[in-house]
Amino acid sequence: MELRQVSVPTETLAPTGATNAYVLGRGDALLVDPAGRTDELDAAVESRDVGHVLVTHAHPDHVGAVAHYADACDATVWARAGREERFERATGIAPDRTFREGTAIAGATVLETPGHAPDHVALAADGTMLTGDLVVSAGSVVVGADEGDVRAYLTSLRRLYARNPDRLCPGHGPTIDDPRTEIERLLRHRLDREAKILDAVHDGATALDEILDAAYEKDLSGVRELARSTTAAHLDKLAVEGKVEWDGDRARPT
Repeated sequence: MELRQVSVPTETLAPTGATNAYVLGRGDALLVDPAGRTDELDAAVESRDVGHVLVTHAHPDHVGAVAHYADACDATVWARAGREERFERATGIAPDRTFREGTAIAGATVLETPGHAPDHVALAADGTMLTGDLVVSAGSVVVGADEGDVRAYLTSLRRLYARNPDRLCPGHGPTIDDPRTEIERLLRHRLDREAKILDAVHDGATALDEILDAAYEKDLSGVRELARSTTAAHLDKLAVEGKVEWDGDRARPT
């Protein structure tokens, strides 16, 4: 299956400053995550005869040119079943069709991978997985308390690990040719962060900012709100598992 990656400059939190759009196949091809219109993406779309458009999730840095390319290509627009309104709010257009786990679209098969966002999916095509914001090759993925779910994110990573694809094509950054190594790194990072948060609570930190300061050893200048949201998301998970009591403001050991 032919795959073309195009890096699109976006206002993204990712350090790359760009989102990867993908064109999968040739003739009735699938356009994934058209974050914005560029000359390079125009050329890729025109050369592949795009017939379908979808996004891995409806975050602003993945959807900016969905409406344009859907109209320009007269393409079928797809959205996650049950998340049509979310998709329409983000893109400005209603989907033509919906997908769910196992749906086949233009040579790709949908794998539901929530956690970073509730509507997040990945796409399997031969030995390649288009992973959106599930995996990155450097740093970590934001899983914030606003709409993220750490339990779901860890499950999605483990599902991807079990599939053992040959390579991963993420929403930001370069292609990943050693998927299991990167997935293991991200799992360790999450579990190590969670252990520090739990230790902070057991050591007497109760307020969210106290827990944050105890659990993070690095300088958080410029990213403190992201770290704060991540800490809250981990506390949500620990509360569900009965390891802490957490009311959204203060935590204490169970």
